[in-house]
Amino acid sequence: MKLAKKSLGQNFLIDNNIIKKIINSASIKGRDIIEIGPGTGALTNAILKKKPKSITLIEKDLSLAKDLKMKYLNNKIIKIFNSDILKFDIEKVDTQNCAVFGNLPYNISSQILVKFLKLKKWPPNYKDLIFMFQKELGEKIIGEFPSSNYGRLSILSNFRLNIIKKFLVSRNCFFPRPKVTSMVIHFQPKQSVKFSIKNISNLEKVTNIFFSNKRKMINKSVKKILDDNKIKRIKSLKLNLRPADINPNTYYEITQLYEK
Repeated sequence: MKLAKKSLGQNFLIDNNIIKKIINSASIKGRDIIEIGPGTGALTNAILKKKPKSITLIEKDLSLAKDLKMKYLNNKIIKIFNSDILKFDIEKVDTQNCAVFGNLPYNISSQILVKFLKLKKWPPNYKDLIFMFQKELGEKIIGEFPSSNYGRLSILSNFRLNIIKKFLVSRNCFFPRPKVTSMVIHFQPKQSVKFSIKNISNLEKVTNIFFSNKRKMINKSVKKILDDNKIKRIKSLKLNLRPADINPNTYYEITQLYEK
């Protein structure tokens, strides 16, 4: 077993039952597959057995990427990129109706998710997104309104993604063992979005401003973004509420007005 690099947040999945559960989340046969952070190829091997049309592997660690190139040298359907997913142009990969899998490094997993939310082309080329997160972060991503986990990440995710299912993964399923439990979440992109937000970065900005003072009432935050006339147009907005008391649709409406 390769030594995991702490700097890259590496924990290799070694439990075959969990590997099966992950790849059974979406149909694979005859489809284009992208895998982020394949590591030693445990998930890749299982995906191959399901006869995909193609597999694109994106691995940041140079020595792991070299090993994968040697391992799959004679396999024509596998393409391997030694690249950082956050800098990689995923929309240039030629795929249709694609499924994306990723046992993500915990330290950048929310950034990777946001990258997939921000793709210019929507609906995107991927139809399934199956990502593994630290359990605590996973709960924030799927946090429903109103709940203690509801916040910026769930507002962003809910704008463009449907959550299909989720399950927990024990620390014992990895080598080396992480300190925390993990959560696999299966998303599918929403084909049409009710609100016409031109740039998701603006939704990020709006939620940042509100949730940076999440214990305070929103009256000051909202005035940083909208003038009084625009504030009056949002019927559901009460200035004595706190950020977590405002439902996602109101945030989308605020962002729409902010963009105008």
